[in-house]
Amino acid sequence: MRNLEKKLRAAIVQAAPVFFDKQATLQKVVHQIEEAGRNGAQLIVFPESLVPCYPYGLTFGFTVGSRSDAERADWKRYYDQAVVVRQDLQDVAAAAQAAGAYVSLGITERDETTYSLYCSNVIFAPDGTLAAHHRKIKPTGSERYIWADSHDPSTYFPIVQTPWGPMGSLICWENYMPLARTALYQKGVSLYLAPNTNDNPEWQDTIKHIAIEGRCYVFNVDQYFTKDMYPADLVESEAVSKLNQGTCRGGSCIVDPYGHYVVQPVWDSEDILYADLDMQRVPASRMELDVCGHYARPDVLHLTVQDA
Repeated sequence: MRNLEKKLRAAIVQAAPVFFDKQATLQKVVHQIEEAGRNGAQLIVFPESLVPCYPYGLTFGFTVGSRSDAERADWKRYYDQAVVVRQDLQDVAAAAQAAGAYVSLGITERDETTYSLYCSNVIFAPDGTLAAHHRKIKPTGSERYIWADSHDPSTYFPIVQTPWGPMGSLICWENYMPLARTALYQKGVSLYLAPNTNDNPEWQDTIKHIAIEGRCYVFNVDQYFTKDMYPADLVESEAVSKLNQGTCRGGSCIVDPYGHYVVQPVWDSEDILYADLDMQRVPASRMELDVCGHYARPDVLHLTVQDA
C-alpha cells in the first residue's frame, strides 16, 4: 500500500429525510455538509436512500400477480422525486467543494434513459467532482418492487483513492454478501462505507464483523425517522398508521479495524457524529490478517468480479 495520511476527521450524519420531497431533503443535506465542514470534517457520510426517502412500510400496491392502481399514484410520486444524478446534485457537489471534503450520499436514483429506479450511493470528491457511483446490485425482499438490480459494471464496486487509502461502499444488506465484501477487500479498502436503513440490534454485530474481517474502518450510517414524518396524503396512509412510532431508530456508529466502537451507536435522534481517526491502525491491524494479501490462498480460492 502507498503511503497514507495518518489522521482523518470524519463525520457521519444520522438524518431524517423530508419524505417524498427531493428538493427539501437536498437542501437539508447541503446545510448538514456545511455544518460538518465548519467542524473540520474531511469525510462526511449520509445514510442509504436519504433522498427522497427510504419508503419503509409501503407496498405501492404490489401483491404477487397483481398491482393496485390506487397505490400506483404513491409510486409515481416517489418516481417523480427520485434523483437524476447529473441534473439534481449540483448543490451537493458545490457544498462538498466548499467544505473541502469527501461526501457520500445515499439516493433513490432515476435512470436518465429508462424509467427504472436504483438504490444508489454517490461520493463527491473535495473538488466537487463525482468520484464514485455505486448502485445496489441486489435489492432485498420487496425492495425489488421499487429498485432494479444494477447491470452497469462501472457501478458495481467503484473505489475512490483518498489520501487515507481506498474507499468503497456497500448498501445495507449487500453487506451480508460475502463475495461483495471480498470485492472491496481485494481492492485494499481501508474506509468501508455501509449506508443502510437497518436498526436491528444484530446489525451491530454485522458491522463489527466486517471491520475485523476487512481490517478497515467501517462507517455504519443509518436514518432516524418516525411515522409522523410521512406525508399525510399518501394513498397508503393506513399502512403508515400501523408502523411503530419510532420507525427507524438509527444506530449510526464508526468501528475501528479491530471491531471496537470509535463512535458509539446513537439512537432515536438526528445527529452529526465526529471522530478523529488514526489511520495507522489499518496497516497495523493487517500484521496478522490481510484477507486478500498474506492471509489469502489465491491458488485455492479466487474471486473474479465482472466489473470491466
